[in-house]
Amino acid sequence: MTRSALSAPAAQGLRALAWAAVLGCALAAPVAALAQGKVYVSSEKDNKIHVFDALGERLSAIDTCERPRHMMFNANRSQIYVCCGDSNQLGLVDTATGKMTGTVPLGDSPEMFDLSPDGKTVYVSIEDENVMAAYDLATRKPLFEVKTGGEPEGVLVTADGKFAYVTSEVANVVHVIDLAQKKVLKNIKVGKRPRRFVLAEGGAELWVTNELDATVSVVNTKDHSVKATIKFAVQGLREADITPVGMTLSPDGKTMWVGLGRANHVAEVDVASKKVGRQVLVGKRAWGLTMHPDGKTLYVTNGLSDDMTLIDTAGAKAVRTVAVGRVPHSVLVQP
Repeated sequence: MTRSALSAPAAQGLRALAWAAVLGCALAAPVAALAQGKVYVSSEKDNKIHVFDALGERLSAIDTCERPRHMMFNANRSQIYVCCGDSNQLGLVDTATGKMTGTVPLGDSPEMFDLSPDGKTVYVSIEDENVMAAYDLATRKPLFEVKTGGEPEGVLVTADGKFAYVTSEVANVVHVIDLAQKKVLKNIKVGKRPRRFVLAEGGAELWVTNELDATVSVVNTKDHSVKATIKFAVQGLREADITPVGMTLSPDGKTMWVGLGRANHVAEVDVASKKVGRQVLVGKRAWGLTMHPDGKTLYVTNGLSDDMTLIDTAGAKAVRTVAVGRVPHSVLVQP
């Protein structure tokens, strides 16, 4: 049909559609520009790290050792370290090639880990041996072990490299370990089944998730006293179904996001006031959380629905859920 054959209303409609397309492209461009990078998700049952772009589009998958769990980047994000719980190894993954290039032998059922400030030593919770073990990454040899309470999980090394915090799920404590003396200096009593850590307020506060009493303990890192306990509630759910595990801090340090596990929600908490704010419905057993460095998108791994939810943090709304393999554990963002 020629242009002259179009009726006036039809011509107006085509012009409106054309302008809508132009405006749509103009609006989409800055959003895409802000959401750059890659997202890595470890899948315990697939023995893979699944790779996505920042908008949740699948890119590739990386074969790993058996039952990949916790992951961390090295300092320049050229390498991913991944704890493999069934093969008792730390996998070394090159992010440029997307290949696992080697492994470090670990103890029986390694769970979580942290790196020394110089990146030369990895400190790992060895769940079935009830120890925190240190390994030299260059030689791939064990250095020492420190005995912990039953089922150690969370590990966090202080910025000066002198101490490590380790949770014991059975003993309901946080161990303060002197890494030079290779011994526990103090046990901090927290909630039931403590799991993971995040530092807040410039390192003055250590936040600890307590899976079996629906709380987070906030520890003063100067005197190791518990200065606050944050309680979570989800409308329509029993307390026993609210099982906080993963956390992540917003780039500005003002907001902590907490995964509520079997409650299938994440909650935002104001760091200064310790008040629980908005909650977002996600997938089943929301445990792993991380945030894009721009602070606009929160990524949540849902271990029992085998997917990942992308959340717009400004609106506190889930914007997309994508399949990420069987039993996703941890998520990393490479900007």
